[in-house]
Amino acid sequence: MKHTDIKPDMPAHLFVGVMDGPSTCTPDEQVYDIWPKFLTIVLLQGAQHFLIDNASFQIDAGFGDRCEPVILMLNVARYAKLRFINESNVPLRKINISAPLPWIEKLAQPGSGEPSPLRSFFSHHLAQFTFRPGKHILTVAEQIMTPPAGLDGELLSLHRHSRGLTIMSEACGALTQEAVEQAGPKLLKRRQAERIRDHVLATLDREVTIKEIAEAVGMSVSAAQRAFRDCFGTTVFGFIRDQRLARAAVALNEEGATIAQAAFIAGYSDPSHFSSAFKRAYGTPPSTRRK
Repeated sequence: MKHTDIKPDMPAHLFVGVMDGPSTCTPDEQVYDIWPKFLTIVLLQGAQHFLIDNASFQIDAGFGDRCEPVILMLNVARYAKLRFINESNVPLRKINISAPLPWIEKLAQPGSGEPSPLRSFFSHHLAQFTFRPGKHILTVAEQIMTPPAGLDGELLSLHRHSRGLTIMSEACGALTQEAVEQAGPKLLKRRQAERIRDHVLATLDREVTIKEIAEAVGMSVSAAQRAFRDCFGTTVFGFIRDQRLARAAVALNEEGATIAQAAFIAGYSDPSHFSSAFKRAYGTPPSTRRK
């Protein structure tokens, strides 16, 4: 189909297509209209380079003994323009699995709790994820490429669709697993920083050392300082100072505390030092905050 301004009809069902032999999907480099879809490309051999809405995508599975199959997941969230760049002469062994927009909407619909990696993936036009498939996916892919003898018509379509769904499901699982693994260290650091914060808030009325804080949360001093700064954008003692000044501001505003009393609440023995710190934090001296 040559490029037109007419949007192509969007199919209602899963599509599973096979290429085995040609080195390219098209003999030309014309622009094609494509419909919104969730695309899973299983490239068993060969290389492909194509543009969608001028964004470049390249995958290479190699050839012969050096084949390293690759899977590309791609979210085409709206009608788009596709053009193939024909750069390779290696015969393609390839499976295209595409699900239309209604499938995507079901997968991407909002749910309770934290946003899932899949909902995040399906919320972005041209989101992509590439990975090397394991033995099970490759076995299923070969079942699509070389179906049992005698299958044709509806039985062949059912055979391909069932295995295409298996590959698509496992690909989504691979995306989710990688997202969880990448988020793991960040999530751990966040929880460590929150434990430090909670300990600090529980001990604001007395002096504590960074060593005591680190031991209370089961971390080294350097790791505790780094985790807290990375998550909250300030040092542990900067946070303590700000929290104590905030308590002092409340005492001035709502309880009618004197400057000396507010200084004591904030942990300052010298009211003048307290006044200087308060003005730096709030832009006005504490005397203007008294009830």
